[in-house]
Amino acid sequence: MKVSTKELRIQPGRIIDQVTQGEEVTVTFRGKALAKIVPLQSDESKSTADEESIFGMWGSRKQEESVEELVRNMRQERPF
Repeated sequence: MKVSTKELRIQPGRIIDQVTQGEEVTVTFRGKALAKIVPLQSDESKSTADEESIFGMWGSRKQEESVEELVRNMRQERPF
């Protein structure tokens, strides 16, 4: 499906509905393709890299001190 930037501005809900139904939408500006809106992958098809959040690196870490103590200790090491 192709839509102009004006249509995207006027009817964003209708276009988002099309994307949620699995359709790819190409946005055009003055007749030239500008961008493509594609549906996100479903949860089942995500790779393990996508599932790992920014906090994933802390997943296997055993926390022996509270968060407050950890931050306090990190701040004490600053060379001010």
